[in-house]
Amino acid sequence: MHDLSWVVPLPVVLPLFAAGLALALWRHARAQRIISLVALSLVLVASVTLLIAADAGPIVLDVGGWAAPVGIDLVADRLSTLMLTVSSVVILCVLIYSLAQGIADGDEDTPIAIFHPTYLVLSAGVANAFLSGDLFNLYVGFEILLAASYVLLTLGGTGERIRAGTIYVIVSFLSSFVFLLAIALVYAATGTVNLAQLAERLPEVDPGVQLALQLLLLLAFGIKAAIFPLSAWLPDSYPTAPAPVTAVFAGLLTKVGVYAIIRTQTLLFPDGRADTILMWAALATMVVGILGAVAQNDIKRLVSFTLVSHIGYMIFGIALSTEQGLSAAIFYVAHHITVQTALFLVVGLMERRGGSTSLDQLGGLARIAPVLAILFFIPAMNLAGIPPLSGFLGKVGLLQAGVAMGTPLAYALVAGAIVTSLLTLYAVVKAWNKAFWQTAPVEPPPMTLPRGMTGSAGALVVVGIGLTVLAGPLYSYTERAAETLRDRDQYIFAVLPDGVRGTGQSPEVSQEVGESVDDDLVEEGGEG
Repeated sequence: MHDLSWVVPLPVVLPLFAAGLALALWRHARAQRIISLVALSLVLVASVTLLIAADAGPIVLDVGGWAAPVGIDLVADRLSTLMLTVSSVVILCVLIYSLAQGIADGDEDTPIAIFHPTYLVLSAGVANAFLSGDLFNLYVGFEILLAASYVLLTLGGTGERIRAGTIYVIVSFLSSFVFLLAIALVYAATGTVNLAQLAERLPEVDPGVQLALQLLLLLAFGIKAAIFPLSAWLPDSYPTAPAPVTAVFAGLLTKVGVYAIIRTQTLLFPDGRADTILMWAALATMVVGILGAVAQNDIKRLVSFTLVSHIGYMIFGIALSTEQGLSAAIFYVAHHITVQTALFLVVGLMERRGGSTSLDQLGGLARIAPVLAILFFIPAMNLAGIPPLSGFLGKVGLLQAGVAMGTPLAYALVAGAIVTSLLTLYAVVKAWNKAFWQTAPVEPPPMTLPRGMTGSAGALVVVGIGLTVLAGPLYSYTERAAETLRDRDQYIFAVLPDGVRGTGQSPEVSQEVGESVDDDLVEEGGEG
């Protein structure tokens, strides 16, 4: 076992422990704030530690000392630790933003007591999903996210938020049902839900059954990732929530679905039989999403539609099934988590300063809030892919991978990606001109934006710039991550005991061998 294996569960355990503590201290708002800040800061430290350590190879923790495939495994490899680190940065910045908002609104002493525990549970769910080594534990991570996100989405209890939350929870329940059905069928076909063991057993399953299982999993993850035509719920659900909640949803929740697609497509279904379907879905997601954004006159809905369209870029890279495509997709996920979250936080500041999210009601913000103009402009241009920002570098990587494949469909995706990027530029420039440069119909009352809110949004903007400055090392890391994903042996050998590897000749034989190994492990555990 790796020396740092004890660090692997910390991003899950620390927020859960802190959530319980915060709930017990629900009458003490200051104590809740301190607990949340300390816990999420420690999660960030643990995530960075794992990011550095996992570059030498996957770090595996057998929960409870039960080795795979008997027990639950948490696996920290290059992909999961990169996602974990970026998400930890975002979650911490959004927490600081929300705390500053509460103080500015004068309710720091009487907050909604459930916010901190729920937010910490959300953080634990994200970490659990990224680190999970088996399908059912991944499902548990998604369900933790669902429960916490529904509470956060309906905070305040307004009719609009309850309606949006109802749509969100129904769609999430549907995707969870499909996912659970897929898990049951996977177990029926293979006798396991451990990802490493599935990688060995699935090739021996009938090809038709394999394809059915793959499509079921893609359907479940596609709803969660908001891939067209499964994305209609997102623009209706996100804009109604408070700015910090919308920001963390936009930055993370859809990316957990994208992460699940990357993990299952590369580890369980490397033959690429569903790649054509994914390519068409990526093209439709990019084009339909950005056309929706162009048509919007509310800045929150506009940014929500750009979120949908840019999920298509990530699916584009995954569907290519090449190391170059996967590397660019992973880079783009890290970039998009940061930039999209920053953009939603800035939009929250714009709403606060201008009194509206309607582009017809906003105006003159460049004169009355010049810092806000800069904070919007940088991530907006980054999202549009203006050189030399990280959005441009990620898109260039995806375009190069598409051209390298050279198929007509790949070229169609390249063309779609370019058109989407240009339309994104048009949409954000329209928002920029209307909100910051047109004359406001009604002059908003004088107001000073809270430093904590501006500072946390600015910190994420700086992180986005940092991704540009460190694009070389980051791209090298994502290339190594993609190489590991394509070469599945490293993951499998890190997770499975010697006696279980290579026993996947058929589900029946594998199950008998697995049961034999399980008995040996139980005996060893008893002796220990």
